[in-house]
Amino acid sequence: MRKTRFIFSFFLISIAAFSQQKAEVVVNADLGQYTIDKHIYGHFSEHLGRCIYDGLWVGENSSIPNVNGVRKDIIDALKHIKIPNLRWPGGCFADEYHWMDGIGARESRPKMVNTHWGGVVEDNSFGTHEFLNLCEALGTEPYICGNMGSGTVEEMSKWVEYISFDGESPMANLRKKNGREKPWKVQFWGVGNENWGCGGHMTAEGYAENYRRYATYTRNYGDNQLYRIAGGPNVDDYHWMTTMMKNIPHGMMKGVSLHNYAFTRRWEDKGDATGFSEDDYFSLLAHG
Repeated sequence: MRKTRFIFSFFLISIAAFSQQKAEVVVNADLGQYTIDKHIYGHFSEHLGRCIYDGLWVGENSSIPNVNGVRKDIIDALKHIKIPNLRWPGGCFADEYHWMDGIGARESRPKMVNTHWGGVVEDNSFGTHEFLNLCEALGTEPYICGNMGSGTVEEMSKWVEYISFDGESPMANLRKKNGREKPWKVQFWGVGNENWGCGGHMTAEGYAENYRRYATYTRNYGDNQLYRIAGGPNVDDYHWMTTMMKNIPHGMMKGVSLHNYAFTRRWEDKGDATGFSEDDYFSLLAHG
């Protein structure tokens, strides 16, 4: 049996100080049987701060170099690292986002207040078409998180139809009217997000019951087979996870979005993202 030896330096974290100690790791490179799914390493885009507006999206008339309204430097950077999937519109924002406000002529789209992140007013100029066209430009798979918290079953069902139905139907015809003749292919579909908290403060039992209704009406159209993803527990809430696994049929749930939060100090004092020091890094390891 061939063995490959690597010597790594690990930092053992103590309460008072950090001390360096060597450890030996033996990797049996010829015994590997499994491949880690690349989609575990997906990326996340939410209407939070300047992630979308002035971040990804500047509009076609911006002086900043862009491709169909999306910053060219962002496209180049994301293509360079070959992201496997991109999740949108959230996050907490997903459960207050109403997709029909983000289609059609941009000048006619209604504005909305982003109540989760800063109370800022957004003009909905970045919507379904803009996001899915961006994913095509990046060569990445879109991951859409639907609104269970404040949206209806009908609203989510129509969103899936609008995106993926190739034929004559009210939603498919509306998509064509808005400039997209052929449907997009969207595999990953989240049914709500953090529904134990910002997504509706639901109980585990309530979420599982609601999930079954919403998932029932997110249809597979043609060869677009949805990979439905349930909103997972808050860190180590085993009751939430167990309830989902017991009450949601396997065929309705292909994945679970797990949530774990790491920060350098306390939840209320997360530190400075742009002034991240080495001490902050080790503190993150200690608290994470």
